[in-house]
Amino acid sequence: MQHGMHPDWLVPQWPAPATVQAVCTTRAGGRSVAPYESLNLGDHVGDDILAVGANRALLHEAIQARPVFLSQVHGSGVVALDPHTAHGTEADACFTRERGVACTIMVADCLPVLFTDTQGSFVAAAHAGWRGLAGMGGVGVLEAVCKHFSPPGLDPSAPIATKIIAWLGPCIGPEAFEVGSEVKAAFEVHDPQAAACFRPAVAAGKWLADLPALARQRLAALGITQVDGNDGSRAWCTVSNPSRFFSHRRDGVSGRMAACVWLA
Repeated sequence: MQHGMHPDWLVPQWPAPATVQAVCTTRAGGRSVAPYESLNLGDHVGDDILAVGANRALLHEAIQARPVFLSQVHGSGVVALDPHTAHGTEADACFTRERGVACTIMVADCLPVLFTDTQGSFVAAAHAGWRGLAGMGGVGVLEAVCKHFSPPGLDPSAPIATKIIAWLGPCIGPEAFEVGSEVKAAFEVHDPQAAACFRPAVAAGKWLADLPALARQRLAALGITQVDGNDGSRAWCTVSNPSRFFSHRRDGVSGRMAACVWLA
């Protein structure tokens, strides 16, 4: 574990090269007060802006890289990061080949997905709520970000996907994520197999959706089979672990955690 990382934060267990560093923050280790206690990294949720600034500085210091905080809009826009990329750049995914700048995704129920490859030639991160994951015509945020991974000059059809690895962070779990039939339909229209990721909820016409399983299906379709992290179990559920994770669905007013990946 790197110097300065809070022991409660999640450090991905994945087969990334040593040059690739990653972490997902939890509620622990920050300056914010209730209901944002304590490491709220979102500057758009009503928290004291000085506390958010202090929290972001803590994260920057802990990871020894510059986290770039995007303006996430539940879409599939992708931005390439460099050391000068402005905070608040509108996108739901980002990638970089430059050292010292951290691809950063803020979450409080949506699924953060981190990427690299077996060579450590790039890092990337995606914000995958159901809208961004489903996308349009089967092209969502995961498909959009993966288009950027081919090394320059490589045949775009080359099977680089076998060298890409992914890690899924905490999100709303399959026991808690109640959705309407339109969400189920948005996935099934692209892939009938997505039906396996939904089961009937108690409420009539509602379904319980397994967001990590839906993401794994999409990644597998892209040829990415090395996927670690969130397996849909309760320990990863933001809603079910109130002392550890922020959850917008649970609390209404909530802070934001951050999943970061960078080249050290």
